[in-house]
Amino acid sequence: CTLLTLRSIGCHRHPTFYLRDLRDRHITKMLAAQTRTVRPRAFGSKAAAAPRAGRVVAMAGRRNDVSDSYAKALVELADEKAVLEQVHADVDAVAGLVKENKKLAELWFNPVVDAAKKKAVVAKISKEAGFQKYTTNFLNLLVEKDRVNLLSDICESFEEQYCVLTDTQVATLRSAVKLEQEQQFLIAKKLQELTGSKNIKLKPVIDQSLIAGFIVEYGSCQIDLSIRGQIEKVADELTRSMTTVTA
Repeated sequence: CTLLTLRSIGCHRHPTFYLRDLRDRHITKMLAAQTRTVRPRAFGSKAAAAPRAGRVVAMAGRRNDVSDSYAKALVELADEKAVLEQVHADVDAVAGLVKENKKLAELWFNPVVDAAKKKAVVAKISKEAGFQKYTTNFLNLLVEKDRVNLLSDICESFEEQYCVLTDTQVATLRSAVKLEQEQQFLIAKKLQELTGSKNIKLKPVIDQSLIAGFIVEYGSCQIDLSIRGQIEKVADELTRSMTTVTA
């Protein structure tokens, strides 16, 4: 899925959008009014799920500690060399390749494949994608140390550590249909105001069960502006009213 990032300063990758009409201002007011802390529940289920706070800790606990150590080393090196943003973009690209290109993943993760062949693939991808030398050297190090099988976990850990270091709030944006880029930036801008974070990263997800509208989830908070959410809210109110009358 595509990740959309809004930065408070130095936003060179995406244009800046402004509230252009009353409709946008209305959406902004609704976002502020609907923000609430919740215990997210599984879609289509009445069972309550555990709050999202502590998600990073839980994920780190499931990973091999070696993955976190490698990721930390790359984050610190990139930050020290003032190329953190560039290396972060490289890691995003690598994570996407591993996830989407099964043949590449099978080759990289196969212990039988010769290290020289894996390095040749690293060199080709790095050249075509224009990776930073630190990223390329890091990937070659994983090959040499026979740690390429941890690549997905390392990318995941890198993302978490990057977000902490850059004060980036990650939010999942669920919508019934794909939202226009301007709409996503409007939502990101409002989330930036609500959370006080320097940076906002939106992770768009299409969920047709919402019927229309969207849901934003970040930390332990949820903003529900979906039609399904409104229907469930009305249904809950009716249930409570009937219970009160019966009592």
